[in-house]
Amino acid sequence: MTTTRCPWCGSDPLYVDYHDREWGVPVHNDRKLFEFILLEGAQAGLSWITILKKRENFRRAFADFDPDKVARFGETDIQRLMNDTGIIRNRLKINAAIGNARAFLEVQSEFGYFDRYIWGFVDGQPIINHFQTMAEVPAETDLSRTISKDLKRRGFRFVGPVIVYSHMQATGMVNDHLVDCFRWKEVQEQV
Repeated sequence: MTTTRCPWCGSDPLYVDYHDREWGVPVHNDRKLFEFILLEGAQAGLSWITILKKRENFRRAFADFDPDKVARFGETDIQRLMNDTGIIRNRLKINAAIGNARAFLEVQSEFGYFDRYIWGFVDGQPIINHFQTMAEVPAETDLSRTISKDLKRRGFRFVGPVIVYSHMQATGMVNDHLVDCFRWKEVQEQV
């Protein structure tokens, strides 16, 4: 019997594993939420599989996605990152990652946890969609535009509505697995 998956993950084993184990699973760990903010920002204009293939390099380069450490990165670190062929070497994205770490810490300071802030936009519960086809899945929504606007107000960069919606999908704030995908029901059971 074949397993039905969302078609976007194709057959690349890394992509399939990401789809089958991570995508859409509700994330409430602040460091993991920061990881996705950093990776989604790096992905802007690129394919997600490109980022997945470099994920461990990003983990090494960005202090295991520790926002406290990344927030303290200075010019020496920026130069190190600009010379690191294992990551996306874009100065704007690197500077945004560092600035986002600082903004992330400010949100933690205000709300206690970034999780409390970001999940507050969905009242702590994932939005469960019932899409039949990929054509139905939006690139952005009114809610992602609202969150994007608030993140930008708080000093975050590379957090446009499309990136924010991708973040919401990745971290399970929204379940956008197609209804015939085996993960659609499984993800809901993990809430």
